[in-house]
This record gives sequence, structure tokens and C-alpha cells, in this order.
Amino acid sequence: MAEHKGSRFAHITKAHPCFNEKMHDKVGRAHVPVAPKCNIFCNFCTRDINNEEDRPGVTSCIMKPDDAIAHIDDVTADGPISVVGVAGPGDSLANEETFEFFEKMAEKHPDLIKCMSTNGLLLPKYADRLAELGVNSVTVTINAIDPDIAVDIYSFIKYEGKVYKDYDAVKILIQNQLDGVEKAAANGMVVKVNSVLIPGLNDEHIVEIAKEVKKRGASLMNILPLIPLGKMKHYSRPDCSMMESVREQVEEIIPVFRACTQCRADAYGIPGKKSEDHHLGMTPQSHY
Repeated sequence: MAEHKGSRFAHITKAHPCFNEKMHDKVGRAHVPVAPKCNIFCNFCTRDINNEEDRPGVTSCIMKPDDAIAHIDDVTADGPISVVGVAGPGDSLANEETFEFFEKMAEKHPDLIKCMSTNGLLLPKYADRLAELGVNSVTVTINAIDPDIAVDIYSFIKYEGKVYKDYDAVKILIQNQLDGVEKAAANGMVVKVNSVLIPGLNDEHIVEIAKEVKKRGASLMNILPLIPLGKMKHYSRPDCSMMESVREQVEEIIPVFRACTQCRADAYGIPGKKSEDHHLGMTPQSHY
């Protein structure tokens, strides 16, 4: 397990608004939608291009890396942006544009915190490369480590040129997610694990995820309520009581981040502040 104290990224938890609740309403972040392709199918996920919805998987457009750099130039000139991240609308590591963007960021904005989110399928393969590019923090979404539960959350994965379904898919995904967390942490990156709470499916299982990812070097967890969409549109959204109960159980194992606003893939500004949180607001364009 990686030891974060004294690592070159130890300052992240103090300055990152998605890792430190005290900074959540004080400094901003900017998500750049450079990663449209995804390599897994989550049953609750519906990616879209629009200007209306405020949720992950949504953006108003797809940006090329150079355009994203120009956007970061603009938003950092306008306000207190401390973090720049790639959060989709697909999976960051399934898109070569993510790496191109971070290469350019290292040259143009070396002092900004660089982060990204991923489903973790390709994280073991790319953890070393991300560290070399100066990526400071990684958020990995892990919704189950038990294949019997995961098989109801994911329909298929695309991995090394093949499509895997059912148990074949989730066994590969779970193994790679856990190995990826461990490898990212070993590279000195701060690792946060997101888990979507799905009532009646994984609500009693998330504490087991917490135990395992803590062993692997994760520093923080974020429990998110299911947004009933896609194949899970008939599921119930967890109520406040269930959310709080699961968070309290997890918090006995690993610190829990409680201020997440489930941002769009193109959000920027200070999270949750309507007057300061924005998205690109461009005319929707064709995508993936």
C-alpha cells in the first residue's frame, strides 16, 4: 500500500474542492470534455450532449485538446480555478485525447492540480503514464467487488479488442479496478473511490468496497445516489436516511467526501454555487 504522507502530491487533499469539503465552496475546478468514448456499459448510465441536465455523462460539446487548453486559459483568467480534470463524458482512459490534453497542460499550466475520473478498466495499464504526465489525483468509480452484484450493474466491457459480457466482463473489470487503485496509489497519486449507491442491490455491499480499496491505497470515498436512468430507470433513488447510514458505515473505515454535486463533464467554477458554477453552454454538437 502506498504511503501518501510526504509524497509529492500530499498537498492535493488540502487544495482540491472535490477532495476537501472545506475548500469545496472556496476554490473552483474545471472539467474539460475531451473523452467521449467509453469502454464499459453501466446500466444506469446515459451519456448525452445537451445544455439542460446537471449530472455526470453530460456535456454541451466535445472539445479537442487544443480547444480545451484555450478554455482553461480563459477560465483561470476569470476566477480561482485550482483543479483541472477530465471527467468524460465517456471514460478518460479510453481516449488518447486525455493524454494529449495532460501533456499540453504540463507545459502550459504546470502549477494547476490535474485530475481525472475513470471506471478503472485501463488504470493498471496507464497508471505509470498518468504519473509521468503529472496527474495528481484519480477518481475511480467502483460499484461492486462481488461479481454476483456487479453482473447486475454492468452489461458488457470492451477490453483489449474484445467484448466481454456477464461474469466474464465483471471479473475482469473488478480485478483491473482494484489493481488500478493500488498502482495509482503506489505512483503517489491521491486516489478517491466513487460508489453509486443502488438501493436493493449494493447498499449493503459498499462497506465491503471500502475495506478493500483502503487496503489498496485509496485515501477517500464518495458515496453517490443513483440517478435512475437507462436500464435502471425503474430503480428507486436512495433516500437521505439510506445515504447517511451507508456513509457512516464507510466512514468507520475510510474518510468520506460528502459535498459532491455530481457535476457535468464540462462544469467549471466553484462547485454548487449557482452564481459561480457554469458549463460550456455551447450549441450541442454531434458526438461519439
